[in-house]
Amino acid sequence: MWSLCRTFIRPALSTGGLPSLRRSVVAPPVSRSYGTRFNVPPSAEFVSRVSGIPTMNKLPHQESAEGLDAAFIGVPIDTGTSNRPGARFGPRQIRVESAMLRSFNSGTRAAPYDSLMVADIGDVNVNLYDLKDTCMRIREFYRRVLSAGCIPLTMGGDHTIAYPILQAVAEKHGPVGLVHVDAHADTSDVVLGERIGHGTPFRRCVEEGLLDCSRVVQIGLRGSGYSADSYAWSRAQGFRVVQVEECWFKSLAPLMEEVRGQMGGGPVYLSFDIDALDPGFAPGTGTPEIAGLTPIQGVEIIRGCRGLNLVGCDLVEVSPPYDTTGNTALTGANLLFEMLCVLPNVKYL
Repeated sequence: MWSLCRTFIRPALSTGGLPSLRRSVVAPPVSRSYGTRFNVPPSAEFVSRVSGIPTMNKLPHQESAEGLDAAFIGVPIDTGTSNRPGARFGPRQIRVESAMLRSFNSGTRAAPYDSLMVADIGDVNVNLYDLKDTCMRIREFYRRVLSAGCIPLTMGGDHTIAYPILQAVAEKHGPVGLVHVDAHADTSDVVLGERIGHGTPFRRCVEEGLLDCSRVVQIGLRGSGYSADSYAWSRAQGFRVVQVEECWFKSLAPLMEEVRGQMGGGPVYLSFDIDALDPGFAPGTGTPEIAGLTPIQGVEIIRGCRGLNLVGCDLVEVSPPYDTTGNTALTGANLLFEMLCVLPNVKYL
C-alpha cells in the first residue's frame, strides 16, 4: 500500500546530467513523526502530485468503511438543484484539487493521519434519473458506514444529500445538533411542487425528528427572499440564525465559542454549503449569492468546531463547470481537510 511506504527510489545522475535507472540507489527511510499503523498520504517531496489515480488527499481507496475511523465519500448528484447544475462533478474535482493537501495542519498543528485510520471509500452509486431512489441508496450506504463505527466526510453533490445522510446518522445517534453553514436556510416545504430537493433537506429533517432543534445554528444566510423574513420558520423551530450581516468585517471565533456552548457534548453534524462563501472566492456553485463569508471565516467556523462530538460532516454544492480556475474545488478540498482535523481523537502536536 503506497501510504505505508517509507522507502523511495532516487535515480542517480548520469554523467550527462540525466537520471540513469541503471545506477539507481535506494534512499534511506524518510523520517516521519507518525507511526505506520495509519494510512498516510504520500509526500509531494517524493511523489508527484500529478501522478496516480485521484483520491481524496491521495489516500488509499478501499471498498468499505471497515477498520476506518473516518472516510471520505463522494455523492455525485445534482438532480436536486433548482438553478445551475454541475454539482455531480464536485466529488471528482475536489479529489483532483486535494492533491495540494499535505499531512499536517500547519495552522493548528493537527496531525489527523497520526491519529485516525482514514481512507477514500469512493462514491455512492446514485441514480441520476430518480432522486427518491438516490436518497434511499445514500441512506443505505451511510447506514453501513456508520455501523462500522466510521465518521463520514462527504463530498457533494447538491445539498439534497444532507437529508438521507442525516436519516442514517440520527438512526445511530438519535437527534443531532447541526452546524449549518450556507447562504440559504434550505427549509422550504416544497420547491416546484416537490418535497425533496436541495432547498428542503432541513425541513424534512425537522419533520422526522432527526435534529435537536435547540442545538441547530445556521450561519451565513443571506440574499433576496420570498418574504420579508425568510428565516422565520427556522427561528420558530428554535434554530439560532446568524445572517451574514452579523458576520461582516469580523472574526467569527467569538461566535463559535457561543456555538460550542450551544452544542454541548451531544452528537453534532457539520454541513457546509460552498455557496456560504462569497462568489468572488467560490464562483463554482449552483446558487451563488453576493456579499458572503470569506474563506478565512469558513476556516474559523470549522476550527471552532474543535472539541465538539462531531459524528459527520459534508461539503456540498461545488459545481466544476462554473469553476474555471479550480479554486472553488480547491477551497472545498481544504475545508474538508479542516473538518478532518477537528474530528474527535485527532492529536495536536
